[in-house]
Amino acid sequence: MINTLFLPELREMLLDKLSEELREFCVALHPARTAEFMEGLDSSETWQVLQHADPGLQAEIFQYFEWDRQVELLATQDDKQVAVLVTHLPADDAVDLLHEVATERVDQILALVPATDRRDIRRLQTFAEGTAGAMMTTEAACLSESLTLRQALDQLSRQAERLEMIYYIYVTDDTNHLRGVVSTRALVSAIGRPETKLVDLMKTDLVTANVQDDQEQVAQKVAFYNLLAIPVVDDQRHMLGIITHDDVIDVVRAEATEDVQRIAAVEPLKDSYMRTPLTTLSWKRGIWLTILFFAALTTAFLLKSYQLELERYEWLVLFIPLIISSGGNSGSQSSTLVITALTTKDVYGRDWATVLRREAIMGVVLGSFMGIIGFFCALFLAPTIYAAMVIPITVLFVVICGTCMGSMLPLVFQRLGLDPAMMSNPFVAGLSDILGILIYVNVAMLLLR
Repeated sequence: MINTLFLPELREMLLDKLSEELREFCVALHPARTAEFMEGLDSSETWQVLQHADPGLQAEIFQYFEWDRQVELLATQDDKQVAVLVTHLPADDAVDLLHEVATERVDQILALVPATDRRDIRRLQTFAEGTAGAMMTTEAACLSESLTLRQALDQLSRQAERLEMIYYIYVTDDTNHLRGVVSTRALVSAIGRPETKLVDLMKTDLVTANVQDDQEQVAQKVAFYNLLAIPVVDDQRHMLGIITHDDVIDVVRAEATEDVQRIAAVEPLKDSYMRTPLTTLSWKRGIWLTILFFAALTTAFLLKSYQLELERYEWLVLFIPLIISSGGNSGSQSSTLVITALTTKDVYGRDWATVLRREAIMGVVLGSFMGIIGFFCALFLAPTIYAAMVIPITVLFVVICGTCMGSMLPLVFQRLGLDPAMMSNPFVAGLSDILGILIYVNVAMLLLR
């Protein structure tokens, strides 16, 4: 509401060309709040306001805009001004944005970017999407191991403005091989010994990411070691850049979203839900819905084959939804838990026997509990108490099958090199329906003859 109320004043400042007021507007608030107040402006007005901020601040405000607006501004505004903005963006963010802009437009912009920054951007563009190289930024604090503390602080003071973070100072040799790391705390602690060399302060036992590592592996490593940033090196251990914790958070969020979509039997969306065309959304959802549809058809044909038995004991039909849902729900629970455990490295393929044993026990416990409830419900519909026993016995076996199958399928699919999250739940749903009917009818035939 506040942004909407402020828009007329902002537009009036633009109309009257009140440069000092617009400059004050850009610097007075946190960049995130400044970007929020500009939400109602069109692209041209937004760009005009940005031009009243210093390039560094301009880049900070720009990064708080919605992704679509950032891309639109890069694609439509003045080449020279856009080039200045791109120069002051972190290189990894600039690469991600330029990836969304037409190639001809990118070439026009980069031609106006200083050679050093252009070289960094071009190099990052060569790394495959989803790798550490594509995630990293080259704006890292790197100093030579031969420097003294006094010299190091002098160099840092000149570099600090263009660095993304200086919590860690990475120490390299003359050929840019990564030798160690010095924390800012260590530098401050040693400030009373200005002639101490970095090589004497650095820690050599440091965690690194290879430039070709998958981004999910990098995120897990950063989380495990509780790092604010991780250095990226090549096979020869040359220092290439760093991946900061904010980039890792983005990856974790994206991977979690992808896994949730897969668990729900939806092909992962490359864009957000709101920006995905309905045709694309229909295709990605329709693939697995079609598979599940045919699984349901199999269940229908199975029921047809047992039609005589079901006509003989009509009351059994009333419990078919209960039987099917018991197996499907318990199987989906087990599948989701195991998929999550695989993702967090809590479970590995070699743990299959332990997982199976745990889920079998859970199947007995949950199946017994649900079976008792089902038995008391069946007393009102079954002709005899003996006949009502069909329901608890079936529920017990169906839930045991569901938990065991749901826990094993993700491990099997991972072993086959398939995505457990994508493959497991649709198969659990389909197989649970089929097994549920088979178990139900056969238990009924055994007890009711």
